Order: sequence, then C-alpha cells, then structure tokens
Amino acid sequence: MQEGINIVEPSNAEPPPPPPPPPPPKPSMYQLDITLRKGNNLAIRDRGGTSDPYVKFKIAGKEVFRSKTIHKNLNPVWDERVSLLVDTLREPLYVKVFDYDFGLQDDFMGSAYVYLESLEHQRSLDVTLDLKDPHYPDHDLGTLDLTVSVTPKEGDLREATMLLRRSWKRSSKFQHHQSLRLSDVHRKAQLWRGIVSISLIEGRGLQPMDNNGLSDPYVKFRMGHQKYKSKTIPKTLNPQWREQFDFHLYEEHGGFIDITVWDKDTGKKDDFMGRCQIELCQMAREHTHRLELTLEDGEGTLVLLVTLTASAAVSISDLSINILDDPQERHQIMQRYSLLKSFHNIKDVGVVQVKVIRAEGLMAADVTGKSDPFCVVELSNDRLQTHTVYKNLNPEWNKVFTFNVKDIHSVLEVTVYDEDRDRSADFLGKVAIPLLNIHNGERKAYALKSKELTGPTKGVIFLEIDVIYNAIKAGMQTLVPIEQKYIEEEPRVSKQLLLQNFNRVRRCIMVLINAGCYINSCFEWESPQRSICAFVLFVLVVWNFELYMIPLTLLLPLVWNYILISSGKDTRQGDVQDVEDLLEDEDEDYDKDDKDSERKGFMNKLYAIQDVCISVQNALDEVASYGERIKNTFNWTVPFLSWLAIVALCVATFVVYFIPLRYLVLAWGVNKFTKKLRDPYTIDNNELLDFLSRVPSDVQVVQYRELKPEPGHSPNKRKKNNPG
Repeated sequence: MQEGINIVEPSNAEPPPPPPPPPPPKPSMYQLDITLRKGNNLAIRDRGGTSDPYVKFKIAGKEVFRSKTIHKNLNPVWDERVSLLVDTLREPLYVKVFDYDFGLQDDFMGSAYVYLESLEHQRSLDVTLDLKDPHYPDHDLGTLDLTVSVTPKEGDLREATMLLRRSWKRSSKFQHHQSLRLSDVHRKAQLWRGIVSISLIEGRGLQPMDNNGLSDPYVKFRMGHQKYKSKTIPKTLNPQWREQFDFHLYEEHGGFIDITVWDKDTGKKDDFMGRCQIELCQMAREHTHRLELTLEDGEGTLVLLVTLTASAAVSISDLSINILDDPQERHQIMQRYSLLKSFHNIKDVGVVQVKVIRAEGLMAADVTGKSDPFCVVELSNDRLQTHTVYKNLNPEWNKVFTFNVKDIHSVLEVTVYDEDRDRSADFLGKVAIPLLNIHNGERKAYALKSKELTGPTKGVIFLEIDVIYNAIKAGMQTLVPIEQKYIEEEPRVSKQLLLQNFNRVRRCIMVLINAGCYINSCFEWESPQRSICAFVLFVLVVWNFELYMIPLTLLLPLVWNYILISSGKDTRQGDVQDVEDLLEDEDEDYDKDDKDSERKGFMNKLYAIQDVCISVQNALDEVASYGERIKNTFNWTVPFLSWLAIVALCVATFVVYFIPLRYLVLAWGVNKFTKKLRDPYTIDNNELLDFLSRVPSDVQVVQYRELKPEPGHSPNKRKKNNPG
C-alpha cells in the first residue's frame, strides 16, 4: 500500500444509515394504585381466639397508608383503595399487619413484600401475599388479597402532588357547602331526619406540639350549624376522652362531620394538629360503628363509636316491622342458635330484641311543667336511641331495636332523657336489666331508678324484650375476658363511697373470722358434742382424703342452697338488704360531700392525693366484689352460672378421681414450660377470674333488681297523652 493515496467512493453510493434515536425518557414518577381487599385465616392475637387486624403500607421505610381496623375477625374485608405517587420502582412495597390492642402495644401479625419493578405497567394485577414472621418463618400467618397497578406519569412530582391536593380540597369544600345548604333548609323547618350519636374514645400517636415533646389535645366536631368541643387532656400524645354527644341529622341522604384536633396553648393561639372526616352516607343505620380515623395534615389516629338512629319519620324498625314477631323469621333464628349449631361461629351467642313502647308519669324537667323525653338503649358498647316526643310526660315511642348478643351476662340499660337544645340532656330515669332475667314476650312496666340505680325516681317505662341464645356458646364465652365498656363515668373521691367499700370488705372478712372462731371453738371444747363430731369428721377426712374430694366438697354448699331456695328459704335476701341499707342514703351523702368541698375547699386540699384515694377506693371495691361474687355463685344468685359451676366441679371431680395427682401436675408443668415454644403469641388468661367477673356483686344485685311500679301502671293500660 502506498502512502498519501486517497480512495474516493463513487457518487452513486448510498448514504450511511442515520444514528439510532435516543431511548424515550424514563418517567419521572409513577402512580401506584392499591386496593386492599381482604385477609384470609389471619393469626390469633387476642384471648378470645380472634384479632383486630389493620394493615400498614411502607415504601423506603416511610408509612404511606394505614387501613381501618376490623374488630374481632380473622377473615376481614377492607375494600379500601389508595393512590400513591412514587418516583422510583426500585423500592418494594412493604406490607405489615398488626392486631390493635386498646391501650397496649399492637401485636405483629405478619408481613410481606410487593416488588414494584416486576409489575406490568397500566394493568391491574391481583396479588395474594403469604404473611410471614421473620423470626418464625415456618409459622402460617394467613394471606392478604390485593389489587395493584402501576401507571407511568410524566411531569414534575411536586406539581402533580399539589394538583391532587388542590382538587381534593375543592371537592371537600363543595361537599361541605352542599351539606350546610341542606342543613339550613331542614333546620328552618325543624325536620331533622335522624340522630348521630358519637362517642369520642381516644387518640393514638398524636403529634407533639410543646417543648416537652407532648401536647394538650382537644377535638372540635362540626356538622352544618352544629358544633361540639371536647375537654382538653393535658400533657399526652395518647389522650383518653371517653365523651359522648349527639348531633341532629338534617340531610335526608346523609352528610359529613368535620373533625379537627387542636393543641391548647395558654395565652396564645391554639396549634392545629390534624383533621379527618366522617361520611355518614356510607354508614348503616341502627348499628354502632367503631371507627379509627387517620389524621390528615398531622399525625396519629382518633378512635370513635358512631351510631345513626332514624327519627320517627323514616324509622325502619317500628312495631309493625320486627323479625321475632314473624313466625318464619323467628323459626330461622331459633334454628341459628339451636344446640346442633353450638360450635358454629362461637362469638355469635344470640340476639335480643327490645320494644320500647311508652313511658308514664315522667318527671317534669322544663319550666312549663312538661318534658321532651327520648330513650337510649345500651348493650355493652352498642347504643341506640328513639326520637323525641315534645312536651309530654306520657310519651309513646313504639320503637324496636335489635342487638347481637356477644355475652349473655351483659346488662341491658334503658335510660330516659329530656332533650335540651341549649345544654346537655337532663336525666329522667334509668333501668338496668340483666339478659338472663328477661322473660321472653312479656310486656312489662319497669319503675325508673336514679342515675346510680340505688333508689326510685318518678315514672315507669313499658318494655317488651325477647332474648334467643345458645346455652353452650354462652357457657364457653363465660370463660373469656369480659368486653370493656368504653363510656363510663369517671371515678370520684367520695368519703361515703370509701366507707361503703370498706364496710363491704369488712363484711367479707368477718365471714372468714367467724368461720375461724367456730373452728377454734371445736378445739376449745366449748360444746363437747360439737367437738366430738368435729374430731371424728377430721379423722375420717384425713384418713380417707383424696384430691377429688376438694371439688366434691365445693358442690355441697351449691346443693344445700338450692334445696333451701326450692323450699322457699332464700338466704340471699338478707345480704341484699344489708347492701341496700348501705346504699340508701348514698345520693344525699354525695350532695353533702359536694357542699363540704365547696365550703371548706376540702377537695382542693386532697387534689395531690386524689389518685391514691381513688386507687384505694377501687381496690376495696374489687376485693369486696370478688368476695361477694364467690358467695353469690353458691347462693344461686344467677342460676345459669351456678349450674355451670356444678358442671365444672363434677368434671374436676371425675378427672381428679380417675387420674393420679402426679400426672395432672406433670401435664400442667409441661404445658406451662412449652406454651411459649409452641405458640410465641399465646395470651394467658385466668378462666376462674373470667367466670367470677360474670357473677354480680351485692351492689350489682341491688342495681339490677326491679322496683315494683306504683298501682295503676298496667302494661296494657294507656294513659291519655298530654301534649299540651
């Protein structure tokens, strides 16, 4: 080859191919749509053999969504949808399931990952996630069903986020103005369509606003022109309000309740801590809903109980429409709770239907000599109420309420109030009826009692109640922890109550002292005949003692008291009368305590030790209550529980008689030592204490006892209304 020679291509040669086009720009963000559908066979974390699951979604260690809590369900259905904007698919979606525990740390129920890079774009994919515990990979913790889709988006992430937030605010504002407009129309006509009963329970994980890392939170509620402000709980991020209030629902097809949380700041403007909203149009009526609402523009959640009750104009449960009066419906319900289905859906113990018919001779709460009465019916944490009958002392409601029974030992509470639009409702009277004391289909007049249920007040209420339940399910639920009631009156320091509880404890201790003195008198030979009998009995028992004799001995007082009751000699009346004597002047002493406190500043001096006084007072009450409950078990105060005790003692006698003691102790020890190894999430409970918690104390026996109505109040006799 010669150097310097240039080679020129012919002129008719084809031009070189153009360079390949640059790859399309990678999307700067993605829209991630997630639908949390349901869970299947989730892990048990509660004593009752169930859980209260909710789900957290995290990306890159940051929580992006939390679902609502489904209570007492191992196969929950959420059907919740969320749309997220993410700038990368490299970070997987981390899904964690927890069991909500009231006032305690939530229990872990399993987790799983969704790898976003593996998902096909612009296509919805149904995903089933197997939940696992990294520490126990072999445990089966159930599955979650999701629907996930990824859609590429162009543009700036910040602009898109602000656009979504702006459109959401416009939509929320429009809905709010519509709610206000409808509310004003109905308010002028005074035609409210129902009642929204709200119980503000607690807040969890609220945002710290003070320099000490805590806050002083309170909550504001607004529905149309109606407002409510809760009390302030100082220095906490997990406040416990336990307040109950009502709104009148003017919108025919539902409405919205706006909720804001604030931090009380003395001398300055209160700090905003977050907001949330309740959509009433999506909630079923005549049913208590438990809601956990995540705060927007803040941190934490609010826990509420919300009940929608229809007014008389739109009632779906009047006396002409009720399930237990239809023979076919009643037969189906009887089949549902028959003994053949005792092990199907253990939590579903039974059903109770309450017909609130009318009241007579109520107390006049207004200056006009009339009242505006309405009635509230409560069973555990379920709360329903009737409409208001204005300017009437003999109202007729004719409402029917139906409750699911979770514990046959629950107490049905029926309270009559006087509606006052400017203040909270005035108390008119109350009755408490244990479900086991109800006679089905009996229309009965109940004399109203005072707020403490210790004495009578003016008026009677006519009720007709039906209870259908499965006895085996009811017996099994007796051995699990009792359901906690959220809304209860706060304990207060009272000299009378402290003395009353001390006297109750002293009565229980005196029984033991008297028994000891009686045994000691046998040793002292005060009565030779009695001492000889005791000595012979002692020798025979010790010489022939076997372990099975312990439960057999406990059967004897049960049988003896049953014989006395059957023969007409009821040993319970004396104990009830003693407690009634303790309680008869309770209201007067409370008033006296309040006057003394105002006059002398006594409560201000005891403020520093108030918690200690309440603790001592409650401890005395608990000790006395358990002593009385043991006695009432043997006294046949609640025959259902006494029969259950007989069955348990017979089984214990049979087991101890045929199985040697060493085997029983060995089995107990092996079970105790290996329980955590077999199930690390097991929860211990004491079946004996759970059983005793269902037995009423002497105070509760007095509270639940029916008062005889005054002559002339017949269930089938109606007084003429006095609307004027």
